[in-house]
Amino acid sequence: MRAPMASLYVNAPVMVTRRQLLSHMALVPFAPRLLHALGQSAPGADERADLVIIGGGLGGCAAALSACAHGLRVIMTEETDWIGGQLTAQGVPPDENRWIETIGGTASYRGLRSAVRDQYRRDPALLERARANARLNPGNGWVSRLCAEPRAWLTALEAQLAPYIASGTLRLMSHTRAAAVDVTGDRIRAVRVQHASGRTTVLHAPYFADATELGDLLPLSKAEHVLGAESQAMTGEPHAANEYQPDNQQSFTMVFAMEHLAGEQHVIDRPAEYARWRAQTISVDGTPWPILGFDEPANKRIGFDPVARTGYWSYRRIIDRTLFTAGKYASDITLVNWWQNDYSFGPLAGVSATEAAQHVRSAKALSLCLLYWLQTEAPRPDGGAGWPGLRLRTDVLGTAYGLAMAPYIRESRRVRARTTVREQDVLRDLNPSGAHTTAFADSVGIGHYAMDLHRTTRGDTGGYGDTLPFQIPLGALIPVRLRNLLPACKNIGVTHLTNGCYRLHPIEWNIGESVGHLIAQSLATRVPPAGIHEQRARTADLQRTLTSAGIPLVWPTPLPAG
Repeated sequence: MRAPMASLYVNAPVMVTRRQLLSHMALVPFAPRLLHALGQSAPGADERADLVIIGGGLGGCAAALSACAHGLRVIMTEETDWIGGQLTAQGVPPDENRWIETIGGTASYRGLRSAVRDQYRRDPALLERARANARLNPGNGWVSRLCAEPRAWLTALEAQLAPYIASGTLRLMSHTRAAAVDVTGDRIRAVRVQHASGRTTVLHAPYFADATELGDLLPLSKAEHVLGAESQAMTGEPHAANEYQPDNQQSFTMVFAMEHLAGEQHVIDRPAEYARWRAQTISVDGTPWPILGFDEPANKRIGFDPVARTGYWSYRRIIDRTLFTAGKYASDITLVNWWQNDYSFGPLAGVSATEAAQHVRSAKALSLCLLYWLQTEAPRPDGGAGWPGLRLRTDVLGTAYGLAMAPYIRESRRVRARTTVREQDVLRDLNPSGAHTTAFADSVGIGHYAMDLHRTTRGDTGGYGDTLPFQIPLGALIPVRLRNLLPACKNIGVTHLTNGCYRLHPIEWNIGESVGHLIAQSLATRVPPAGIHEQRARTADLQRTLTSAGIPLVWPTPLPAG
């Protein structure tokens, strides 16, 4: 028997009973099973398409949708059981800009958000006051204007892809990862992918998009790329490191879901690594703080109280039980993606598969230790310790053990592109002209978020720089050498610093959507993406296509109220 494929996302061995397994299977919605039946057949030795997308996250899905809308034949792979990346397999509600309800994203992204809201509005248990709210937020989480269950996002995404899968335009391969790339000169000829069964398939296409969470195709294809933190000499950024630090990458997180049932006992078994993580400290401004705790000043201001339903409890809450009729939900449901379970103790990119897998296992252990600490030791307002009624929800994230299918990735390998967006391009304080937005004549989309840098693997405690509403330049999507590879995730031409504002959900979607349109134009005109970028008239043609598709290229002036 062949061993299963090696992957960061393959779950560590977990012992479950037959009852638990059957219960978990019963919770898997019908829609994914149907999609898999429609879109997947037994993998063959060779398959061909107009576009191969490696990675089924938000950028990959958006690229597939826009390419299929042009009639292209597309193959898209995904390492996990769920498409949707950050929103689904990673379990992270959308981090967005304050204008997202009207102008802060593409029309198709706003359509995805509307489809999620409509799912809840069809639930007869939703209270009328909530149903009538045009900006319904099912979780009333304060990290996002639309905190909803990962399965709701999954259902909406699958509904968008379903017609193309049914027609044969789109072929979806789940539990599949890139294993090798065949490159001749400056062109990728094929990508060999490995399936969970151990079998391989060789995928051929004139164009390939890397929509993986870590930029996996970049080293496999020997594309020029950057990893970790650049030096000031490389980028001219005032806040860049003094030396190039490829191992200095943002932390990642293994998200989990929980509820609180007062008066009940749901304390998990004490994790084997609890003593280690209980003693672990994090230095902030030179002061060490326990990672399992709310003592650090910023965390103390937020606090945590599942009874009062405040602080971190409501931060990434995806179900607010007060929006539904009594009895629909016994508790709120919240996702835990906090300072306390950010894993900054080793990178996932630039290390061996064995080391990366060990970091994922340790991150899972950290998350379970955080849960155990919350259940047994976290300070309560009444002077007691622990909330034993906190229960790990094993049905929310598609795994039998309650943690997300995949780590939440904040930083990827990044392609060396014709344009690299630097902090002086986007930071408000570094903009001497007083402009209200960035200015890239080759814009293929817009976005906005603070330059949000989490704790890093070298112990940098991060930052949160105020940025201008910015644009996505076409030049940031064009590799300096390879002619038929396009980045479609967090792997575009940005830096360690500006990745902090370009890595968010609606921006990743916009990147992928624009890549799909770009490849369609390249195939229709027989002009490669680099040629389109080099010729202003062809760039203008692409921009007209994007605008017609509902992709804004500039921010309005003046900006409306958020």
